[in-house]
Amino acid sequence: MPLNFRQTEILDILRSENRVTVEDLAARFDVTLQTIRRDLGDLADARQVQRVHGGAVLPSSVRNIGYQDRRELNAKAKAAIAALCADQIPDNASLFLNIGTTTEAVARALLDHRDIMVVTNNMNVANILVENPHCEVIVAGGILRRTDGGLVGDLAAQTIEQFKVDFAVIGASALDADGDLTDFDVQEVRVAKAIIHQARSVILVADHTKFQRSAPVRIGSLEEIDMVITDHPFRDALARKCKDWETRVLAVST
Repeated sequence: MPLNFRQTEILDILRSENRVTVEDLAARFDVTLQTIRRDLGDLADARQVQRVHGGAVLPSSVRNIGYQDRRELNAKAKAAIAALCADQIPDNASLFLNIGTTTEAVARALLDHRDIMVVTNNMNVANILVENPHCEVIVAGGILRRTDGGLVGDLAAQTIEQFKVDFAVIGASALDADGDLTDFDVQEVRVAKAIIHQARSVILVADHTKFQRSAPVRIGSLEEIDMVITDHPFRDALARKCKDWETRVLAVST
């Protein structure tokens, strides 16, 4: 897609400042908010930027975008994905919830579940589920990643390996066309692999923005996943692979 002069300058600003807002760009270029939203939409369609609430960031292949931006990114879809995921989990079940803003949405959707046990390496998930008196919460040990409340490293993985649970609900930073799940932190991936291995059924929760990103560390394949809950249907080639792998794909409407 050929870029107009304003879109080219927006990319230059992003490379310098890492994040832009619609209001600031409108003031800089002396144009309407709608014009900037259209520019950012065109750049997002061309995969040059990633939209976040009120603005945009550069898509990252080496470092994840900030936690607050991830929380705001596609929040409505994440809530719908979380509600459908919670519907798949009965009362009297045990489960893992790993690091991610979508898994945090799942935790909120589980607040009315009864007699469940949740093992997590996500401090935010634990704090959310404190509000459910019918949920036993077990927090894995490990190194605290202050940026997002994640617990990572060997100790976290060793804690996970002490359990065998009914469900694992996992997120990932990116999902590529081959069906590989990837992330940014090697230590986090070690824990995610342990979670997949120690669960009887694995559910991936991932909105469509994960299809537009790349990350350098491989978690595994959708072949290892029992169910994917997302907000956009997969493209035909990946949908066929999931069918061959017997990986069920559910797409919510938002």
